[in-house]
Amino acid sequence: MLQRLATLGGALVLVTACGTTASTSSGGYGPASPAPSTAEDTRGSPSATASEPEAGGSTEASSGDPSPRTGTRIRVADSEFGPMLFNTAGQAIYLFDKEEGPRAECYGACAADWPPVLTDGDPRGVRGARPGLLGTTERRDGSLQVTYGGHPLYFYAHEDPWQVLCHDFVEYGGTWFVVQPGGDAAPPTT
Repeated sequence: MLQRLATLGGALVLVTACGTTASTSSGGYGPASPAPSTAEDTRGSPSATASEPEAGGSTEASSGDPSPRTGTRIRVADSEFGPMLFNTAGQAIYLFDKEEGPRAECYGACAADWPPVLTDGDPRGVRGARPGLLGTTERRDGSLQVTYGGHPLYFYAHEDPWQVLCHDFVEYGGTWFVVQPGGDAAPPTT
């Protein structure tokens, strides 16, 4: 994906391949987007750096099992498209309408631009995400991709946390949509 930098009124503006701009002077946060939080799981995130427990949470399973809870956490937050899924580090989550079942079809250049949401254990729903809709599908390389409502989940590689730039965007033979808490794609933009 190509990106261009431009200066507009003293603010640095990033033009993404999705055709939307994001000003760095605003930090990339929309008016309905929550401020970023700290100590969040970033497994599979395009900007992943570390994995820590959710604030106030435990890294141990509630059953007393001392093994760490490594599953990717999925949450709900508000956006300009209504409530939608994010990981707990604030990366927007998308589904690809070309995929009609849980089998992933986005590989190669597609997966470079739209990295799969991966997990090392059972994914967990927090902050409004429904645990019963979470699952996994095995990718060709053996890694586990998170699914929600039967849809494989993806990030857009060129977004900052809490940015939602590519809803209803056609690329790689299908359309990318943000995911509502019930597991469906948010309605197309008009």
